Amino acid sequence: MSRCNLLIFKQKAMLLNISYNRSKTKEKIDKEVGKPFTLLARMKLNGTGSPKLHITDTSIDIHNLLVLDNNANTCNVEMRPNGIIVMFRSLLETYALVIPYYKLHLYKGKAEEYSIYRDHSKIKVRADTPAIHKYFKKILDYKADNALTQIGDL
Repeated sequence: MSRCNLLIFKQKAMLLNISYNRSKTKEKIDKEVGKPFTLLARMKLNGTGSPKLHITDTSIDIHNLLVLDNNANTCNVEMRPNGIIVMFRSLLETYALVIPYYKLHLYKGKAEEYSIYRDHSKIKVRADTPAIHKYFKKILDYKADNALTQIGDL
């Protein structure tokens, strides 16, 4: 396998099919973003899951999965201690884009749209309710409060 192919394979490695209960896939996700919050931690955060998000734009690898069926393109986001998981369905399969906080880039482009990036993967979602804006603010606040110490902070 050439170096170029290996590099492309590594970049797509965290777009996973999570339809089946496979221990290796679960271990990969837990290693990347941590185990799910405990019940008490979820209550303190007032929940860790997002409302239903309508996808408006994606990178080519995710787009190729979403065009396989004619269903509405929606996703949801789950917070974890060290990152987030963006989950969406295509055909009868469930896929997850696993993003640790240090690779998460979250932008508010238009007034009612957020862009979620990890390396070369992106998902843009419509934010047409206050609950969605509140949820993304919660992610950014949690990321800021629990980020690793930066050199500038010393």
